[in-house]
Amino acid sequence: MNDMQKIEVSKWSRDEWWRGAVIYQIYPRSFADSNGDGVGDLPGITSGLDYVASLGVDAIWLSPFFTSPMRDFGYDVADYCDVDPIFGALADLDALIEKAHGLGLKVIIDQVYSHTSDQHAWFAQSRSSRDNPKADWYVWADPKPDGSPPNNWQSVFGGPAWTWDARRGQYYMHNFLREQPQMNVHNPEVQEALLGVAKFWLDRGVDGFRVDAINFAMHDQELRDNPPAPAGNGIRTRPFDFQLKIHNQSHPDIPAFIERIRALTDQYPGRFTVAEVGGPEPDREMKAFTAGDTHFNSAYGFDFLYADKLTPALVREALESWPSDDGIGWPSWAFSNHDAPRWISRWASGDARDAYARMAMLLFLCLRGNAIIWQGEELGLTQVDIPFDRLQDPEAIANWPLTLSRDGTRTPMPWRADAPNCGFSAHEPWLPFGTDHRDKAIDRQENDPRSILAATRRYVALRRANEALRTGEIRIIEAQDSILVFERLCESQVLLCIFNFGPDCINWSPDDPVHWRTVESLNDQGDWKVGPYGALVAEKLPL
Repeated sequence: MNDMQKIEVSKWSRDEWWRGAVIYQIYPRSFADSNGDGVGDLPGITSGLDYVASLGVDAIWLSPFFTSPMRDFGYDVADYCDVDPIFGALADLDALIEKAHGLGLKVIIDQVYSHTSDQHAWFAQSRSSRDNPKADWYVWADPKPDGSPPNNWQSVFGGPAWTWDARRGQYYMHNFLREQPQMNVHNPEVQEALLGVAKFWLDRGVDGFRVDAINFAMHDQELRDNPPAPAGNGIRTRPFDFQLKIHNQSHPDIPAFIERIRALTDQYPGRFTVAEVGGPEPDREMKAFTAGDTHFNSAYGFDFLYADKLTPALVREALESWPSDDGIGWPSWAFSNHDAPRWISRWASGDARDAYARMAMLLFLCLRGNAIIWQGEELGLTQVDIPFDRLQDPEAIANWPLTLSRDGTRTPMPWRADAPNCGFSAHEPWLPFGTDHRDKAIDRQENDPRSILAATRRYVALRRANEALRTGEIRIIEAQDSILVFERLCESQVLLCIFNFGPDCINWSPDDPVHWRTVESLNDQGDWKVGPYGALVAEKLPL
């Protein structure tokens, strides 16, 4: 870059707290249990907010806590506007929001707009007859002449996406479990009801929404069959994997509904929305769902969530898919979450695991976009191999042993190494701890300056202190083999970020090495020599 080239002044509004934010995802069942029943709850989360705030993050994201029969652990909602008793009550959520705001933390919650539980009052009425006021609130269809389902659509969790209901003499659609009937979001009344849900929580003080599986929200109303998917190299464990999901998701009318959601949230200053868009090729939808100023603020990237290996090429591809051009949305990144296996177990192994974890965490917090930390990542928690008799995940149970259980990433937080159940609960937890999790407990790492927890706090602070890392542009300089080099630029600041993904030392220096000052380093051996699994962040000095 020419030293005289003027760096574009950041065009982002300073009151957009969410742009470049670090968000901490909390899974309520597994964070902290206040009443000793082995399941985490809202008062437990409230008691742990001081710890979360100590990380320096900007916000928390709460996975579902709504009334639910828990067939899919809260993503099967039976009442959108209440708290399931296992987690507490609305008053507990109010107390959580109040404390979070007092600590400077924003509160983001999940919203599930594509399906409900089959125990929801809306579905109970819809299935009661073909002519009741909510008869068209869900996706119903007559059987084929031979009595078989209306088409060939398959559910994510295995088997047809249709279940027969004798009350109506029709099939109802479900993209996931049969206990998660698909709403007919084409129906304006359904959209109004969902907007009413969003308004309920906005009025209660939440600061935004992570919208679950939004690309499943609408279906092809002609119910056309999906075409077969080309055979791939991987093992296909579900009928869902044998189809191109052209007609049961990704409908072109979804962006218009998103505009209605955005119009509502814009009535509440400072609110944030991020879309979950899964699938084999989500880029087009993510762009459509975040385009301009009338759609979601951000989209949740899946680039890293299921990657077997973290490589410079993968990072480059992910970042370059989100240029800073006008009209392009803002990305949100996660390395793991409640559905995806923990990245430290996918990418790091052996004696180098902790060193790799520090390097990867620093990289994560230097990327352009929002950084969403999954609870326990800051401790270096590993994926747990849950035995079959302890499995809770319905997808893993149905497809055992070929589908990796989501339970392995949802295990409880270890708070105190020497306490029963690692201080999570007075009762045996709903899922077991990993064999190495006690040694990674918060109290073991709290005062250890060499711990992954200490490194995470330092890197979050680095991001907060440097606007170039938070909202600046990015320019990839090199991404090959084991080396990744990029610049972050904002106003008059330029930061150079060098990462070594491999076990051997690397040498890489800019054209004018004397004009840089190191602001953070990991295994830096001086003279622009970065050691195994090391990193260097340097700031360009004014000329």
